[in-house]
Amino acid sequence: MTKAAVDPEKKVIVPLLDLKIQYQSIREEIREAVDRVFDRQQFILGPEVAAFEREVAEYCQVNHAVGCASGSDAIMLALMALGIGPGDEVIIPTFTFFATGGYVAHVGARPVFVDIDPVDFNIDCEQVEAKVTSRTKAIMPVHLYGQCANMDALLDISKRTGVPIIEDAAQSIGATFRDRQAGSMGRIGCFSFFPTKNLGAAGDGGMVVTNDSEIDQRLRALRVHGSRVKYHYEMLGVNSRLDEVQAAVLRVKLKYLDEWSAARANNADRYDTLFRSAGLDDDDNVIPPVRQKGARHIFNQYVIRARERDALMAYLKEHSIGTEVYYPVPLHQQPCFAAFGSGDDSLPNAEQASKEVLALPIYPELTEDQQRAVVDRIAKFYLE
Repeated sequence: MTKAAVDPEKKVIVPLLDLKIQYQSIREEIREAVDRVFDRQQFILGPEVAAFEREVAEYCQVNHAVGCASGSDAIMLALMALGIGPGDEVIIPTFTFFATGGYVAHVGARPVFVDIDPVDFNIDCEQVEAKVTSRTKAIMPVHLYGQCANMDALLDISKRTGVPIIEDAAQSIGATFRDRQAGSMGRIGCFSFFPTKNLGAAGDGGMVVTNDSEIDQRLRALRVHGSRVKYHYEMLGVNSRLDEVQAAVLRVKLKYLDEWSAARANNADRYDTLFRSAGLDDDDNVIPPVRQKGARHIFNQYVIRARERDALMAYLKEHSIGTEVYYPVPLHQQPCFAAFGSGDDSLPNAEQASKEVLALPIYPELTEDQQRAVVDRIAKFYLE
């Protein structure tokens, strides 16, 4: 094996994410934007939110964008806008963050879990069609880790069955599938601006996008308790608004989003090269992420499959290299979903993935030396 330039015995701290570096590069712009809000003293649904909604709509190639309090709330509002509730079913992948299934249950519907494609971790489209019933009111694919699900297949299912698609694009703003932006292909798209996302706020924030003017108007009412006219409530809504400070911060960051996502993709390519050079993928010790043809992967996470994953994770932690498991327990195995009968299902691809996936540092400012240190440590774990 050819060793990389960085000595694996040298202690190099490589965090999973370092937001301080990013902030320093845009500090003055951020402070000016925040000062603008404080000088105006309008903090709720003001000009910053309105401008950010227009900018996101243009970026995502949709007609409408509605800011809300979080990515989780974006899912909830999307479900409410489609009138989904008790007695209804929503088909979702089991291998995802809790909010995907949690908010289906919160509106009173039943999450119907399906397995994932073992190659790209996204929803298994063949299983989706088999799960559609007369009670199915939405199909909600998750564009996991920054790569879109097979939307051609899903849109075909939607067209044939009449079941609308809600895209959970929380990790994937800027990802594309056949030159179409994540979130723009279904009836509704949902985004998260949690600080660790490629486009991250200084706190929580979310966005719902659509090309449907009626859904847009419903979303705008639902996020303010169900009111279109002040103090008049035609539907039961919630309090879920993107605030002005977060919108101002996100407007600054949106200008850099494609640059940052490209840097993540470059880092992903370098990892692939380093793993090959180290001989780590010859005996399936490490399987790097697969990119779909005709799609843009924005690498919100760079997730490998790793043999002896938990031991490797502990070893890397011991040597000051940050990692994370997204996700250690599929939703169908979570106790809170037992009432839906999900524990009786066997979804082997997701169950296997939960034992093997490991996210490595991939943030835009990650240096080549840091990446070499990560790969050298992994090589030392497996090959020495």
